[in-house]
Amino acid sequence: MDAAYRSSLLRRLVAAHSLYYDACATMDLEQVNAVVAPTSLPIAFSLVHQVLIEDGTIVFTGGPAPQFSPRWAQQIDLGIDDHGKERSVEEMMGQRIGNYDSFLQFQRLVFAATESYVASIDPSSFDEVIVAAPYGPSVAHTFSARVGGERGITRSDALECWIYQHALRHMGEIEHARSLVGLSGMTS
Repeated sequence: MDAAYRSSLLRRLVAAHSLYYDACATMDLEQVNAVVAPTSLPIAFSLVHQVLIEDGTIVFTGGPAPQFSPRWAQQIDLGIDDHGKERSVEEMMGQRIGNYDSFLQFQRLVFAATESYVASIDPSSFDEVIVAAPYGPSVAHTFSARVGGERGITRSDALECWIYQHALRHMGEIEHARSLVGLSGMTS
């Protein structure tokens, strides 16, 4: 892979992050925390889950250490101090953001760190396998394992799956949930 791929990936990440900025700028805390049906997670879940996963997985690609801490959890005033990946829908129904401004500050910090890291990656390292196959039980049934296949998950696979595609997946949830609280979608 070359610098053109790095540039493309960075542009796509910046674009995905911009959707989050735009979505967050057009929602208020009541809309973010709204529960519209007993099994429909609040927008807060998707927002918190996405940013905590990005913050917590970029390090495995060679990026910066996670920035989330008990101080951030307290400052954001999370309903559940967890990204929710290993929890049930029922458990995560309680996810709420208490301090939206602090959440937005943390989100900007994480997105800026990711973008800075991707801009600095040596393009020749994108093909390095960072998670070798065969995969352990926590990875074997993931989308990234399907992408990595028998060779293993490369740095580019991880960045595409864990950061970029994961962000887009949850933006789709947010776009749908926005309609349920009386807002429009983010893209056409």
